[in-house]
Amino acid sequence: MSPPAPVESRILRPVGPLVISIENVTKLYHMGDETIHALRGVSLEIRRNEYLAIMGPSGSGKSTLMNMLGCLDTPTAGKYEFSGQDVASMVDDELADIRNREIGFVFQTFNLLARSDALRNVELPLIYGGISPHDRHERATAALVSVGLGDRIHHRPNELSGGQRQRVAIARALVNRPSIILADEPTGNLDSKTGVEIMALFEDLYEKGNTLIVVTHEESVARHARRIIRLRDGLIESDAPAD
Repeated sequence: MSPPAPVESRILRPVGPLVISIENVTKLYHMGDETIHALRGVSLEIRRNEYLAIMGPSGSGKSTLMNMLGCLDTPTAGKYEFSGQDVASMVDDELADIRNREIGFVFQTFNLLARSDALRNVELPLIYGGISPHDRHERATAALVSVGLGDRIHHRPNELSGGQRQRVAIARALVNRPSIILADEPTGNLDSKTGVEIMALFEDLYEKGNTLIVVTHEESVARHARRIIRLRDGLIESDAPAD
């Protein structure tokens, strides 16, 4: 992958209000007689308009923290507030509502419906949100246009390249105008050239005011962010601006 642009040539947007506050969060998993300490007292704040990367080796707690941030899992102990709301006190329906309205997910494996065209795939969060068919169509079309796929809205995933499929996934993440876009290894299944194009798209989303959290093991991807959090053994090893 090509090296990132020098820091001085990149826009650094002013951060906004606090979106995520994690205080002394731990997460334990029990596997038979063994207890796995996935997170060991992690504290973290993320504000609107931030672009940060989360890195760490296998077993560092990176995936657990990602699931926590995405409200896919809850802490064993500690406090997690999303936009001022205590996540641990929420019931399943409330967590599902936050995941649908407030968090746009982008996965390494795209997670698209094979028999549905790009438009239908992007409409899915709006269907779950009870949006009318007319408004769904307009918003999904606009999201696809915004990622450069205005001429591919009726193509199915098998008619699209890997990069185009990832763009559909990004459009789906954007369509509900979420507080945060959470991307898990967004270039992991792409060739180097296409990976560069996707990171350029993320840069554009950041410059337009989106909040981005990218979970990755690739230094070249992480350096596109403005802040890098490094995990090791369930702890934050460092939290610093990207070089």
